[in-house]
Amino acid sequence: TPQMMEGLIDATARAERDDDIRCVLIRGAGDNFMAGGDVKGFHKSLTEDRDNYLRRREMQVVAAHQLIYQLRRMPKPVLVSVRGAAAGFGLSLVLAADLAIASEDAIFTLAYRHIGLSADGGATYFLPRVVGERRALELALLGERFHAERALALGIVNWVVPRAGLDEETAKLARRLADGPTVALGLAKRLIRSSLDHSWDEHSHREAESFAAAAATQDHLEGVAAFVEKRQPAFRGK
Repeated sequence: TPQMMEGLIDATARAERDDDIRCVLIRGAGDNFMAGGDVKGFHKSLTEDRDNYLRRREMQVVAAHQLIYQLRRMPKPVLVSVRGAAAGFGLSLVLAADLAIASEDAIFTLAYRHIGLSADGGATYFLPRVVGERRALELALLGERFHAERALALGIVNWVVPRAGLDEETAKLARRLADGPTVALGLAKRLIRSSLDHSWDEHSHREAESFAAAAATQDHLEGVAAFVEKRQPAFRGK
């Protein structure tokens, strides 16, 4: 819904600004991560006021892309936890995140082709980068549903766990990420994300600059001290 999208955009922006937030977790509140668009609502709007429907759909896509942009530029780890269905834009969210964990009964699909639409939310950008062009075309052109184990094999999710253990495993991962050296993790994210768009010569300079920036952080000092003192580091994200 527009309200949900607005809430996600606002929450993501606040998470980026708040230094006390060191990991962003996205998950559904109910039995499904995100079941896709309100197709019955689409039908009602199409039959009652088609021009208004088209304007609203355009605004929806702009908002969806704003959210994806914010998630991709997020300097902190972004983790998604998928229970149930991740359809349409739900799958786009999974692809846009840094890491994904899913319950064994999770179901994924692009679904758009079934109602005569092409994908939004960056799915056509991220999917070939994750699964390869041929598999991306298969998922987009056929729109078939696939289960968590196939999502794992394709690289769409990182872990598949029993449904009963999803919340516990998600919490462990989120805590591990939040306890990490946030600045260094953000630099690593940026380097990996930009690597496909730059030559090795360009990338090597960016890598050297990022290494120097991480070396100047308090977390680097703490990490070295913890290693020498044979204890776990207490990173502060600074």
